Formats: sequence, structure tokens, C-alpha cells
Amino acid sequence: MLLQLLNDYTCLFLFGSLFLLLMLGVPITHAMGISGMVFAFFFWSKGSLYALLSSTISTMMSWSLFAVPLFTFMALVLFKTGIVEDMYDSLYRFTCGLKGGLAICTIIVGALMGAMTGVVAGTVVALSTIALPQMLKYGYKKEIAIGSVLSGGTLGQLIPPSTIMIMYGTMTGVSVGQLFAGGISSGILLAVLYIIWILIYCYIIRPSSCPTVPKKDRFTLKENLKHALPIFPPLILVVLVLGSIFAGIATPTEAASVGCVGALAIAMFNKRLKWKPFKEACSETLRMTAMVGYITLAASFFGQVFIATGGKLFVTKMASSLPFVNFGLMLILMAIIFVLGMFIDTVAIVVICAPIFVPIVQIAGFDPLWFALCFVVCIQCAYLTPPFGFSLFYMKGVAPEGINLANIYKSSIPFIAVQIIGLLLCILFPALATWGVSVFM
Repeated sequence: MLLQLLNDYTCLFLFGSLFLLLMLGVPITHAMGISGMVFAFFFWSKGSLYALLSSTISTMMSWSLFAVPLFTFMALVLFKTGIVEDMYDSLYRFTCGLKGGLAICTIIVGALMGAMTGVVAGTVVALSTIALPQMLKYGYKKEIAIGSVLSGGTLGQLIPPSTIMIMYGTMTGVSVGQLFAGGISSGILLAVLYIIWILIYCYIIRPSSCPTVPKKDRFTLKENLKHALPIFPPLILVVLVLGSIFAGIATPTEAASVGCVGALAIAMFNKRLKWKPFKEACSETLRMTAMVGYITLAASFFGQVFIATGGKLFVTKMASSLPFVNFGLMLILMAIIFVLGMFIDTVAIVVICAPIFVPIVQIAGFDPLWFALCFVVCIQCAYLTPPFGFSLFYMKGVAPEGINLANIYKSSIPFIAVQIIGLLLCILFPALATWGVSVFM
């Protein structure tokens, strides 16, 4: 009886062992690898274990995944050579006359950086060191200053080129180009919602919280236009990279390689391509790629074992027997992703959940692209949700004196609420999430 129960619910015991290891403090990659190998070894022969490992390695050899280190290198070159500082310095001059103008500028710069890089960690760190001190200097309340940096910094997760989208497309077969196009519309939606919240907070809820920049610190329109020139080279690079993908001229991997060359050319043109930033960009690219690869390898193996233990069939049966339809089922799937995002890495969530949820999506008759975009929007919350949101700790590592983790946690909550509103809008009105596909593809 016990053996039959174990065979029928092996997939649940597999997940239980994973969460037990996580509660014991085992890193997510080790936990997935250990639990997957133990269950594979004891429930099948050694030959089956080797077959699973071989299948996992073949996933790692996907051509689309090669875009991850290339886009990462492109991002780090732009960060290390001071392009980000130029962008913020150029744009804040146009918004400093508004209440909350610096926070709005932070959102816009975060969106532009997301379009240039797709790397959340670098964007949050850069905005924390550039924008946050400026807002505090001019008397902004900590809550709105911190929240705008956190939310603006995470837009790189959604606005292409996004490494998460590349991984999702690789795992599920959804077109990466279409995901990128939909990411633009979804990212713009969230950025607009963030800006609306900042304006409501600064003009209605707490008018004294975000004062305008004093007139003596502002510039003339002519000076502003002159200082806006550094924005254009990186924006042209983004248009070329994404435009080549949307036009079908290049694959994401090929476009990423062009982006790397373009980033180096911009740095060289600005006379900032020194050995030290170049070396740092190379070493950090290697480190981040190794981290993503390690997580992908462990999570892919865990997912293979989960499917082999009957997990896919189990989840499919559960989904088909649920009394909920469409909206209710979608909320359940999004809730699972949201809760997982509080505890584990976003890459791991993609590699574990995407192969499991796709059969459910097919049974429910959902549009795969629409579901993928909702999936990515929901995952974006994982960067802000306590206790283990990555962006919270990225900021804590570089935040000015006087900013503690409690301040950061508290400041993230209103912007998480805005993200949830954005997710609900994407679910209720799919056209909001997918209009970018019809425009750009």
C-alpha cells in the first residue's frame, strides 16, 4: 500500500524534498540537483540517470541560450563605461520641474536601461548609486525614492532584451522574437502605471513628499537639449538590435553579438573603453553566465525528473478536474509563481514551472504567447517580494548610509501592488500585453 502510494505521488514527494532542503538552508541549485539525482537513482537504473543527464545537457546546448552571455556583456560594457550616468544626467533635467520628477525620471531611465541591457542586477545597482542619492538630496521621502529605484530597475526583466524571455522561449518553444515584442508593450504598461502611482502619491496623497528641484539647480531648454545628445547612440543601438530581430533579419543570438560590437564601438567613440572597465565587464559576464548556467542545469535536470516521475501527468489531471475556468485557473497559476518568487531565483522558476504549466495552458486553450507574457510579468514581482527579492539585496549592498533593509522592504510594497494591478490588467485585457507583437512583428 505504502509502495503504491509512493509510486502514485512520487512527484509530490520530489517537490517536498526540494522544499525541505531549501528550509534547511541548502542553496537552490544544490537542492534541485540533490533531490533530482536521489529520486532518479532510486526509482530507475543508473542507465536512466545517465539518459536524464544527457537530455539536460542537450537543453543547455540550445542556440538561443548563447544570447544570454552576449546580452550580459553588452549590458556590462554600457554600465562600466558610464553610459548610464550620462542618460540619467540628460533626462532628469526635463522632469525636475515636476513634483516627483526625479522619481519619474528614474522609471524612464530604468525602462531605457532595460531596453539596452535586460540585466536587472546592474540596473538596480546603477540607479541606487546615481538616482537614489539625488532624490534624497532634494528632500524626497525614502519610500518613494527607494520604491522608484526598485521598480524602475526591474523593468529590464520585462523589456527586451530579457534573459528570462530567452530562457522561457528555449524551454517552451514560444518565439523569442514575439516575446520581445510583447515585452515592449507589457513593459510600457508597467512603466506608465508606476508613473501614475508616483504622480498620485506626490500630488494627492503626500504633496510635500517629493518637492520640485529648486530653480537655481535647473537648466535652460538649450542646455537640456545639448546634454541630451549622449542618449542617442545607445538608443540607436537598441533600435538596431531589436529591429533586426523583429524584422526577421537576425536571430536573438546574432542580434546580441551585433549589440556587443555596438556597445564597444560607443564606448570607444566616447573615449571610455579602458582596460579596467573592459576587464571587469568580461569577468562579471563570465560569473553571471556561470551562475545562470548552473541554475539552468540543475533546474532543467529537476524538471526532467519531475516529468519522469509522472509530474506532468499528475498536474494535467489536476488541471482538467478543476472547477475553475480561464480566469480562476489563470489566477491559481499566477499565485503559484508569485509565492515561489518570494523564495527562489527567477531562472529556477522558469525552468521548473514553464514545462509543467505549458500542458495546463494547452488544455485550457490559452494563447501561449499571452500566457508567457503574464508569466514574465508575474515573475517580475519576484525581484521585489520580501523576504528574498533579489533587487532588495542588490540595493542594500550599495544604498547610501541611513537606508536599512526595513526601509527597503516597506518601500517595495506599494510598487508590488502596482505590479499586481498591471498583471491583472494583462490577464483581463490580453490586448494590453500583446499589442506590441502586432506593431513590431
